[in-house]
Amino acid sequence: MSSATYSFLSTQAELVGPNGRVSLGNGAGAAEEGITINQTEDRDTMTIGADGSGMHSLHAGKSGQVTVRLLKTSPTNAILMAIANADFASPADHGQNTILIRDVQRGDTVACSFCAFRRVPDLSYAKVGNTVEWSFNSVSIDYILGTGTPAVVF
Repeated sequence: MSSATYSFLSTQAELVGPNGRVSLGNGAGAAEEGITINQTEDRDTMTIGADGSGMHSLHAGKSGQVTVRLLKTSPTNAILMAIANADFASPADHGQNTILIRDVQRGDTVACSFCAFRRVPDLSYAKVGNTVEWSFNSVSIDYILGTGTPAVVF
């Protein structure tokens, strides 16, 4: 029987690439909003004919975006900035990162391949400390949700 409790404390996430490796999950200084994964496009298009019959078109694309939100004070920001600067400086390294995310309690695994930093994050210096939002494009995202096998590692 699986647990009905969710906690970000069970989240392991890591960026691995030619210019470095850094933890992005629990312990990395994640902001309240955490990590978000979005697909770039729908995987299906439905077309309905004039007579009411239908057709589904399955699309092969598995691309998407990953957004990691960190507290302004997280030391992970400096590590990500160093990796981003190195990636931006080398066409051979750009887009060669992998982001792996696991919820060890749920048994979820999300593997994001051929990831590139989209840009340097927007920064705000204000009365109250803000978050730093890191955005990545990923050519391929594979999902396994809630298998109940948290012992599986990536």
